[in-house]
Amino acid sequence: MQLFNVQGMTCGHCVKAVTQAVQAQDAAAKVDVDLAGKQVRVDSQLPGEQILGLIREEGYQAELA
Repeated sequence: MQLFNVQGMTCGHCVKAVTQAVQAQDAAAKVDVDLAGKQVRVDSQLPGEQILGLIREEGYQAELA
């Protein structure tokens, strides 16, 4: 399980965008978005840096927590 701090997520569309971006690269990934806490937990075989890149490509500022 990897934890990321993500700024800029405000709604369900943001949750869907981040989830789909990760799952496009790892269909088995489990993505849990906490909008209020500005955090995303990802259970995936992908390396953290790759997940950060995917989240950033969606337009959000992200860093490892």
